Amino acid sequence: MRYGMVINLDRCIGCQTCALVCHMHNSQPPGTWWNRVFTPGAETHETAIGEKGHFKMEFLPVSCQMCDNPACQKVCPTGATYTNEDGVVLVDYNKCIGCRTCMAACPYGVRQFNWKDPKEAKKELGYAYGYPHDATEEPKKLVYTQNRPVGVVEKCTFCAQYVQKGEEPACVRACPGKARFFGDLDDPDSEVGRMIREKTVYRLREDYGTNPKVYYISSSRLKSNEEVAE
Repeated sequence: MRYGMVINLDRCIGCQTCALVCHMHNSQPPGTWWNRVFTPGAETHETAIGEKGHFKMEFLPVSCQMCDNPACQKVCPTGATYTNEDGVVLVDYNKCIGCRTCMAACPYGVRQFNWKDPKEAKKELGYAYGYPHDATEEPKKLVYTQNRPVGVVEKCTFCAQYVQKGEEPACVRACPGKARFFGDLDDPDSEVGRMIREKTVYRLREDYGTNPKVYYISSSRLKSNEEVAE
């Protein structure tokens, strides 16, 4: 079993629903985003690029790439970052010392440091937030906590709290464009397995040798201005 994801960029409309539901379902503090949506080539989000009246705009959702050869795991001094039996890269928050070495090693810039003390946030913002689960080394056991710890590094978990119940990640279920697909990459008959075989797909920065388990179906909008003009 190796869980992975395929994202069809032709279907992505840049609405950021994936980022919002990820933020909500994983109780992320203000300013923390495990899932982000970028506009390639543009200086700001949702800005078209092009010239001479020929403009284009595409979107690129980016979260943890769940690498088979994760750089973050190699450099973690305490073993807090690990890969579970389903191929999902997780963080044991009980072992994380907040050194942020993994953040420096991650080539995708997706790891987030939790600066917020939940008790202080409740005073300032009027609400408390907590982890929906602790990603400990017992991958089949979810330990619920009232408040998330401060001073740890966190990231996308493929919604382990739902996947272990047989459900899909929140971003997959919520995507209005049905751009996201989730399943077992080791199963050739799975939806993600068939898509990788049959579609033109790529992974982010494969030259790093991290072997990501997140695949993107190339957007037909990724044409040069010259091709559009023709």
